[in-house]
Amino acid sequence: MLEVFGLSNTQLGDIFAVYGVVALLAYFPGGAIADRYSARALMTLSLVATALGGFYLATLPPPPMLYLLFAYWGLTSILLFWAALIKATRDWGGQHTQGLAFGVLDGGRGLVASVLATLAMLLLGARLLNTGSDPQGLVAVVLFYSVITLLTAAVLWCTLPTPRIGPVGSPAAIQSSWRRVITEPSVWLQAGVVICAYCGYKSLDNYGLYAVEVLDMTHLESAALNAYASYARPVAAIAAGIWADRWRTSGVVTVAFLCAAAAYSWLGLDVASALPRTFLLANILITFCAVYALRGIYFSLLEEAGLERGITGRAVGLISVLGFTPDIFFAAVTGRILDANPGATGFQHYFLLIALICTMGMLCTLALSRQLARHTKRCAG
Repeated sequence: MLEVFGLSNTQLGDIFAVYGVVALLAYFPGGAIADRYSARALMTLSLVATALGGFYLATLPPPPMLYLLFAYWGLTSILLFWAALIKATRDWGGQHTQGLAFGVLDGGRGLVASVLATLAMLLLGARLLNTGSDPQGLVAVVLFYSVITLLTAAVLWCTLPTPRIGPVGSPAAIQSSWRRVITEPSVWLQAGVVICAYCGYKSLDNYGLYAVEVLDMTHLESAALNAYASYARPVAAIAAGIWADRWRTSGVVTVAFLCAAAAYSWLGLDVASALPRTFLLANILITFCAVYALRGIYFSLLEEAGLERGITGRAVGLISVLGFTPDIFFAAVTGRILDANPGATGFQHYFLLIALICTMGMLCTLALSRQLARHTKRCAG
């Protein structure tokens, strides 16, 4: 993207920020829409619209149009999709297997993403070998993902059941449901957990650049590193889900944040780059596993908090409005950090920032755990 479109890290970060702003505006109404309409219809329409945007990107539009395209994607990939997906997963998980349900969801998505990333890497390598052209390689990868997204829409429409949708309710009932969501302390603490975990997830996007600029890998080796590391996602997400059901989701989330904070802190030290590459790669793998574990189960905290199922969409909307704000600021901030101090120094500052964010996430989880314990004690009394 940087080379083909002639962008700086700051420009690409700003483009992602545009996506984040539109997505942020879409989360809240998306939650209410998910409580009212079929997930099957909402998600199918979202995938078709998103694929059409991919076909447009394959035309290699001028850089200013990328801002509009990513704004469009912020709408198509969130408004009709996200809350519907989370609500359908919570309904499927029942009362006792929420961790497994969300772990399988994210692990399954991760497995498919890893397979597709591997195929895309091979396609990119073949195009570069045959044409020696970065633009043609990028076009091939974009078209590949766009076609897959369109096919996924067709499969989803044919296979996903259509659940019964409850009555809409009176305006007073709708207002009351929003009030229950907004005044619930656990919802706000879960939003803090998601903010910090999502920053960790977004940080994985820059490992490719780290591999090229600090570890002296080629672009193809860097793509291979990300593709192979992504195979940890299904293992970490599903394992975290199983542990969450046997223990507590909040406990597993706390441990995952602790591991991530330690791993990022180590990468932020001056001595890290001087050690053998094997140690660096092992540490990178730990961060991938910890982040994927967090992403796999943080929405199963909804069940641990005892939130009513009828307002799941609205709760997901509010949590997502706050929790996914890194889509707005993260790429823009980190792009400026890396541009201000190119090379190893910039990445050290970057990793220390992520370590601090993960520590904050751990503190939010501990606060949530204490709040839930007090609530359970009051109910028992």
